[in-house]
Amino acid sequence: MARITLKDVAKFYGDAQVLFDCNLEIADHEFVVLVGPSGSGKTTLLRIIAGLEHISAGDLYFDDRRVNDVDVADRDIAMVFQNYGLYPHMSVYENMAFGLRRRKIPASEIDRRVRGAAEMLNMAAYLQRRPRQLSGGQRQRVALGRAIVREPAVFLLDEPLSNLDAHLRVQMRAEILRVHRAVTATAVYVTHDQIEAMTMGDRIVVMHEGRIQQVGTPDELYDAPANRFVASFIGTPAMGFIEATLEGEGDRAELVVPGLRLNLAEPQRKALARSGARQVSIGIRPERLVLGDDPSADWRVAGTVDVVEMLGSEQYVHFSTEAGSLTARVSRDHPLKVQESVTFSGAAQHLHLFDRETGKTLA
Repeated sequence: MARITLKDVAKFYGDAQVLFDCNLEIADHEFVVLVGPSGSGKTTLLRIIAGLEHISAGDLYFDDRRVNDVDVADRDIAMVFQNYGLYPHMSVYENMAFGLRRRKIPASEIDRRVRGAAEMLNMAAYLQRRPRQLSGGQRQRVALGRAIVREPAVFLLDEPLSNLDAHLRVQMRAEILRVHRAVTATAVYVTHDQIEAMTMGDRIVVMHEGRIQQVGTPDELYDAPANRFVASFIGTPAMGFIEATLEGEGDRAELVVPGLRLNLAEPQRKALARSGARQVSIGIRPERLVLGDDPSADWRVAGTVDVVEMLGSEQYVHFSTEAGSLTARVSRDHPLKVQESVTFSGAAQHLHLFDRETGKTLA
């Protein structure tokens, strides 16, 4: 198997820099997800690990072996792409066996590996079919099988589920995790879908504009985001923000927010005092907004409903306040209508504070 280490990795295309000082440790057998919006650099970083892109600066190690200049064929990796890349004139069996035949592996061993992978992926009954005779999910299974039979040290998966419908994506997420546990290889998975990242990754690497913003478990990224970008990107629906100004000094410092009555917890006051920030963004997760004016709450905010999204068991309520727009997750037991006046309450410990200028968390 393989441990992957990136040290100060950078990438230039001419004068344009697309990756900046990327440092990352991926443990043996770990399933790590690279996530970020389009253009964040996640696929470029994956292609560098694969050897499909040259490193402009920095070092890449597999275990203790520096592989900057090692050819892709000698890195003991297998890739699964977004577009499957199957040979249309070959059967499922032949597609899965093709790479092994190129490596001159004995026919009996090829047969063992192909049939074993087909059983693992519930594709044993389809080995003689052509790709055009398969559904999208089945084609993706064949692409996975082709990678599995190589028995690599590292699996690299580049947005493999983006061409599938919502139901199949959920099914294939579980399938990929089951396969990963069975083959016990190191896996690096690229996606722009933060739900995929949260449900699949042992750890998640959040990228934006060519930089690694934060690395952590799903819980760490959700509960303790390093900056406003991570806070806004991780979570469905997204965290809402309202703008505040810090007035006063030390123990007398207060966050002043139009239309919001706010009492901060002592750790938050200390964090504000240490930071020196005067302009602050307050982030609130939708599930932390409790409908109603609770007199015992640390904060209360009033607004007007703009949009109500009905999702069956619950509803997402988007509403405007004097200080900004927020989204609340509300039970269907409390039906709300557009233009209705609402008040929400909550606890200070559930507020996230960010320096408005730098975007960094104040913690």
